[in-house]
Amino acid sequence: MRGTGSTGSGGIAAVGVVLALTLPLVGCDSGDDVDGRGSPAAVTTSAPPPAPTVDPAVYRRTLAGALKPLDKALRAMNRAGGEGRALTKAFGTASDAAGTAADALTTAPTPDDAVTANVALTIALRALSEDLKEAGTARGRCATSPRVELASAEGPAGLRDASAALTGLGYPARVVLPRTEKPQKRRLGNGTLVKDAGRSGLGRLTIDNGTESDAVVSLTGQRRTAFTLYIRKGRSATVRAVEDGSYTVYFASGTDWNSAKKSFTRDCSFQKFDDKAAFRTVAVTGGTQYTVLTYSLAKSVGGNATTSEVPEDEFPS
Repeated sequence: MRGTGSTGSGGIAAVGVVLALTLPLVGCDSGDDVDGRGSPAAVTTSAPPPAPTVDPAVYRRTLAGALKPLDKALRAMNRAGGEGRALTKAFGTASDAAGTAADALTTAPTPDDAVTANVALTIALRALSEDLKEAGTARGRCATSPRVELASAEGPAGLRDASAALTGLGYPARVVLPRTEKPQKRRLGNGTLVKDAGRSGLGRLTIDNGTESDAVVSLTGQRRTAFTLYIRKGRSATVRAVEDGSYTVYFASGTDWNSAKKSFTRDCSFQKFDDKAAFRTVAVTGGTQYTVLTYSLAKSVGGNATTSEVPEDEFPS
């Protein structure tokens, strides 16, 4: 064995060799930081919004085509004046057009962003169709104007809101709203003769209207109605020169006098006195004796006249 060096006597000094091993440091992602000094990184991605399933331009054309006939019918209805067959027909035409538009839009392909508003519009159109049909249906002489009936219906307001919602989304829903009217309270002057067939007698009839409603009284004989008198509530009126004869005394009460129909339009009541009114003129010593009668429309304790309800179509025109 070969020695590496010596000092002193007989001693041996050993020299140690140190080897250093260097390893490369490689980073790795274990998901969690073991010593708590780090956190995993989140990776997010964004996807483009899905393309519309229905071409908006196609839906716009469908919407315009469905509403155009209704718009035309409503404009014609709004131009119709007064009451009667012409207005009733206009309401019926508009009702049919609203129903047809609802059918067309119910099955129409609709863009995703317009589905909810389209459903609301179809519901409003069906409601409007029913409202127009009901308001335009003739219901006898005691009937509110169709435009007044429509004012309290839900269909017009629903159509307004639904069309505005679609328009706001970029789908113009162009349709005119139906014209409505507020309830009226038309009255005639107290003592106005609504009808007068001519009088040449001496009899006299006084009507005392102590009720809470205006009224008309008709004096009707076997062949014709002699006259019809308008009496305001809380007032009285007298008709002179009533001819001799036996008459049925009819009376109707209510609110808002429609001169065209010769009837009230709300809160109507049609009645008659059960006993006939007899007018006679006779010659007596020193002059002439004739009949003077007074009728009170208000029910009272101890009254000596009874009344009966009558159908409105039996009330004298």
